[in-house]
Amino acid sequence: MADHSLAHRAQNPTRTETMHLPPTTPPTNHGRTVAAWTTTWGVVLGGLVAALGVAFTLVWLFWVGMGVIVLALVLGKVLQLLGHGQGGAATLARAQRRGGH
Repeated sequence: MADHSLAHRAQNPTRTETMHLPPTTPPTNHGRTVAAWTTTWGVVLGGLVAALGVAFTLVWLFWVGMGVIVLALVLGKVLQLLGHGQGGAATLARAQRRGGH
């Protein structure tokens, strides 16, 4: 009968794991980019406006909030395409000016 206790398995490893590291170092900004912040705060603001529209039963205010959300998503994508997103030229240049972080 084999010993399958946790202590036995911890003391007697049965296999080795292979590590697969990325070929390059990932960006160090953790998503803190102009495009990400613009999108995030635009969606939060649009959600707040839409929620107020629901709370006060104002259908037009709800749709204005939904429009702000869509506008924020489009604006975030445009900023990303212009290089202000993760790995973009403007983001990398800004990181170089700040010392890499």
